[in-house]
Amino acid sequence: MALFLDTGNIKEIKQSLDMGIIRGVTTNPTILAQSGVTGGMAGVKKAMIEIANLIAPYPLSVELTKNDSVDDMIAQAIEFSAWAKNIVIKVPIHGPNGEIDNLRVVHQLEKKHNIRVNVTAMMSVQQCFLAAMAGATYVSLFCGRINNMGYNSIEDLKLLRKLLDMHKLPAQIICASTREILNVVEWLDAGGHIVTVVPKFIEGMIVHPYTKETVQMFLNDAKKFQG
Repeated sequence: MALFLDTGNIKEIKQSLDMGIIRGVTTNPTILAQSGVTGGMAGVKKAMIEIANLIAPYPLSVELTKNDSVDDMIAQAIEFSAWAKNIVIKVPIHGPNGEIDNLRVVHQLEKKHNIRVNVTAMMSVQQCFLAAMAGATYVSLFCGRINNMGYNSIEDLKLLRKLLDMHKLPAQIICASTREILNVVEWLDAGGHIVTVVPKFIEGMIVHPYTKETVQMFLNDAKKFQG
């Protein structure tokens, strides 16, 4: 799978999609607000349908906005997933005060309602392992935030991939909260299936100052052969 684009901006998605280098898009309320999505939930629905249709069959992750109860979260997940066949529902590993019912939501969505789930906001191997056990299609380890706390997320990634493979759990690891371009290849090498990237990282991965210098040299020398 490799790269998911972290944005709600249609123009940015089209650019990366046209280059053939992304395999999905991830969003959350913060990303959508930063991308200029307005109009309340009606505006979110419109934007998500447009993006889902644009990138199909690649997955689009859409985060729940309700956390009042298991029934409310499941009802909203069913509503969101009906917008397009390739929508994946993002569910945080637990509530804002440590409420632990979210894994019930994950399990019911995946096993009872046949809705794909991306469990998000995870900072540890054990959180990801339990989410995979609950049936999540994707487990998002926030590697950048782990690094910010002074730990090396690469070791966590290696351990998580080992555990998933050992126990034959099909969940794919999404390496999230990417902080620098080097993270992309480091985390893929460490066992991540997918790394989320913001659009500016795509340009940074492509453009190299020595490549620019070399291409300019070729063009300058080519002029010598032109009449």
